[in-house]
Amino acid sequence: MRFRLHLFCLLLLLAGGPLPAQVTGDVIGQHGFGSGGSSPVTGSLPGSCQYCHAPHSGLDAGALWNQTLSSQTYTPYSSSTATGKGNAQPAPGTATSLCLSCHDGTVAVGLTAAYGKIPTMGAMQSNDILGTDLQASHPVSLALPLKDRIDLFASLAAQGKTADPTGAVALINGNIECTSCHDPHVEAKDPVARNFLVRDGSNGQLCLSCHDPNRTITTQVNPLAGWAVSIHATSSSRTALSAGIGSYGTVTLNACTSCHVSHNARGAARLLRGPNEQDCVACHGGGSSVSPAPLNVFAEFSKTAHLLPSGNNLHDAAETLLLNNNRHATCVDCHNPHASSPTLSFTPPPLLRPSQTGISGISALDGVSILSPAVNQFENCLRCHGTSAGKLLNPLYGYHPLRVVSAGDPLNLIPKFALSSSSSHPVMHDRSSPLPQPSLRSQMLQLDGLTLGRSVGTRILCTDCHNSDDNREFGGGGPNGPHGSKWTHLIERRYEFSQAVSPGLLVTNLNPSPDLGVNGPYALCAKCHDLNQIAANSSFTEHARHINEGFSCSVCHASHGMGGTNASISGERLVNFDSSVVAPNGTAPISYSRATNSCNLTCHNQPHSPSLGASIKIRN
Repeated sequence: MRFRLHLFCLLLLLAGGPLPAQVTGDVIGQHGFGSGGSSPVTGSLPGSCQYCHAPHSGLDAGALWNQTLSSQTYTPYSSSTATGKGNAQPAPGTATSLCLSCHDGTVAVGLTAAYGKIPTMGAMQSNDILGTDLQASHPVSLALPLKDRIDLFASLAAQGKTADPTGAVALINGNIECTSCHDPHVEAKDPVARNFLVRDGSNGQLCLSCHDPNRTITTQVNPLAGWAVSIHATSSSRTALSAGIGSYGTVTLNACTSCHVSHNARGAARLLRGPNEQDCVACHGGGSSVSPAPLNVFAEFSKTAHLLPSGNNLHDAAETLLLNNNRHATCVDCHNPHASSPTLSFTPPPLLRPSQTGISGISALDGVSILSPAVNQFENCLRCHGTSAGKLLNPLYGYHPLRVVSAGDPLNLIPKFALSSSSSHPVMHDRSSPLPQPSLRSQMLQLDGLTLGRSVGTRILCTDCHNSDDNREFGGGGPNGPHGSKWTHLIERRYEFSQAVSPGLLVTNLNPSPDLGVNGPYALCAKCHDLNQIAANSSFTEHARHINEGFSCSVCHASHGMGGTNASISGERLVNFDSSVVAPNGTAPISYSRATNSCNLTCHNQPHSPSLGASIKIRN
């Protein structure tokens, strides 16, 4: 009896004083290795303290240590965004080395210094074994001194203090150790998670003791900025415990642990529950993980979709924002999970929608300057679709017209949308056409082709054309944005490109007198342009004839903008012929002039020449 009382006093001493009043019952929980304890491993000794501590003859490792220490060399946590000198090997006698004497899985429970090998039954749970590769666990035993960074509280490096108001989350001898977050003597200070946490970890309180979303430094970008008002910090949606996305029952309560895990992370760098986009699929891939369920974004990827990272185009948080020779589109390329909020109302372009709050981009002024955060939606798109090197035409997205006039790189959208372009869709600048536009609607049509939607206005977004084919903004039930579409080029509605076997020969892929409605080959154009006006030749005397003969808009018009200048083609009204469909007429170059109402080319086996009286006529 006296021996047990001595051990109980020793336990209180090691715990730092009397136990908190709110903890009742089996306080030591799964560390109760004694016979009759609640641990999956139990031994023949009746008490639990002796498995780790010995009042006499313990190891010279502090804490009167009894369990045999591991002699392993560990691979510490590292990442491309880590600062400082990295992690050191846990020094013998530090709290981390004591914990690893069981949790690296190389030394059996019950191999004691004072009592020899104590017979045990059972085995540790697999998620409690960290192994010797600590890359997938939160960094501990850092190389001192601690290095400061913008997403940490300044007091960590400056004063050796966390921001935990309770004082429970603390540095150990100026370092982060296992016992900074875990109290090995009390399992349920956090009664929900029951992970021996030093305090309640719900709402991210444990993480936010060190990580500061609100800190600002003029020359740096805080990757956690906007956290407090983001959807991942405020959503009351219920989460299923079986989904493995936190212990606390709602998105808000799970907070950081919805996406990050402290130990045995599958996405080791930055401790993600799953690498890159796989971290998002648990909630945004359908199923019953979250209630009410978010829209199933991952269902869109079964269609023609943005390229997810694969073995040869991996995403990394430290990569340059201008994605040279490494184009990919994982979720965090377009969404900042620490700042993103749901889009509840569709604000006018060109500004980013709330779902992209806090995301970075590239300036359209020079194509290289980094904007963190971006302001306009197109700036985020320019990470890949601007000046980045290594862009390739991907057959996955369908036919790509080859324009007669080009600025050099046909996949660089900046010169096509630039204010200096002779004509362009108004994405990067306001609409300012000096020519009448009789076909232009005042409001865009919804996906049904009948209901009026958002005002056309003076600007449009990239996602007004490149969007999921069932997107919510225009009347569908699916997620917004260019995640995936059943139509080529990630466009939200059907838009056919006329093609020819060889330039100048017959165009055969469209039927004569095509459907001008929502199911027809011009459905995307019909979103903003009244095709009845176009078929009535309101702006061009030959529109009806070309449509009735089965020609696509793409033969004569560039969908983005001119992108260059040419003496033979003025470029007004987006007229820029597809040189894979049309050919020169004789030795003269392909030409078009609105001033003279003429074109000179060969198309569909027909020569067009002003000298032959085949000039085009445009009505003002």
